[in-house]
Amino acid sequence: MIEVRVPDEQEGTKAVVRAWLKQIGDAVAENDPLVELETDKVTQEVPAPAAGVLTEIVLDTDAEAVPGALLGRISVEDAPAKARAQTEPETQDATVSEDAPRTTGPLPLQGHMETRLSPSVRRACLQNGIDPSRIAGTGRNGRVTREDVDRAVSSATVVSVGEPATAQPRHFSAQDIPHDRMRRSIADNMVRAVSEAPHVTAVFEADFSAIAAHKSALAAKGKKLSYTAYIVKAAAEAMAVAPAINGRWEQDRIAISPTIDVGVGTALGEKGLVVPVVKDAGSLTLEQIGARLDDLTRRAREGKLERSDVSGGSFTISNHGVSGSLLAAPIILHQGQAAILGIGKLEKRVIVREVDGQDAILVRPMAYVTLTIDHRVVDGHQTNAWLSRFVEILESWRAA
Repeated sequence: MIEVRVPDEQEGTKAVVRAWLKQIGDAVAENDPLVELETDKVTQEVPAPAAGVLTEIVLDTDAEAVPGALLGRISVEDAPAKARAQTEPETQDATVSEDAPRTTGPLPLQGHMETRLSPSVRRACLQNGIDPSRIAGTGRNGRVTREDVDRAVSSATVVSVGEPATAQPRHFSAQDIPHDRMRRSIADNMVRAVSEAPHVTAVFEADFSAIAAHKSALAAKGKKLSYTAYIVKAAAEAMAVAPAINGRWEQDRIAISPTIDVGVGTALGEKGLVVPVVKDAGSLTLEQIGARLDDLTRRAREGKLERSDVSGGSFTISNHGVSGSLLAAPIILHQGQAAILGIGKLEKRVIVREVDGQDAILVRPMAYVTLTIDHRVVDGHQTNAWLSRFVEILESWRAA
């Protein structure tokens, strides 16, 4: 008997079982996708560790899956016979072609169409008053998945349980947006974050003139960098004046991370937000940080991030200004962090500065920067010291 366990790489994220891709009694080959796990950031398939027959499911759909937890068991004894049995043709008189078009009407129950429903699908059908036989399944052998139910609810094309086939469809507002698992996870994390940690936010202003000049000089040499690369680099260097910013609250101590691992919020449109992590940013050059950001951002938007790409962050940056926000106070979502940096929209503003001993009115590219801290870990003077150093680094960047 082979055990299937939750992967260990799951730092700081809460995983749940999204769906089993095989059912008890199914034959599986080694490395076959077996079960899907999902956090608020990524979905991960757990492969079968060996060929055999799935004999037990320990954690069913929607169960919390902590690192190392037992998901199920595979028997390797009767794998060949079981595999042959599953590939033999059906003996019933009527079969359904896998190539036959699907409709929203009742599905045939004979042949090899899959009629078993997962607990998640059964629960969703009951909650929404939906007859699953009237949903066109897109899963294995036409099986109805949770996504099929959600799609049916949002499009209001299914008939309620117990109603005759001629009943009118359920009515929903055209503006209604059904919750997906990522939205529910984000909501749960938001509530937990603000209830557990006392949040305080400090606001500074930064002049990006030096950064803009440096970017232009590099661009002239054929090297393109985003403002975010400079922000990550400056944040990593500022940790020297207030190391606790790169720490976390523990019941008996403030634990300081040995590396500066910076998460950068990346919007995915209607699909929410992910936070890929630039690992050990304190040891990287500006150009190396820029290259890693480009890679992480591209894979985030293509849905190709690995669990390791979004785990292990010790500090987070929310560059909310890219969507037009001037000022915001993001909250600390990661339980293993003590602070989050917010960067507002970069825009030209009129400021007063002393030039040659005289006050001068200048037009400069400015942005509000905020640092929201867990007040259990960091006090006001550390917060202001960190922000002062961060702004100083940005404003004194030397030309390339």
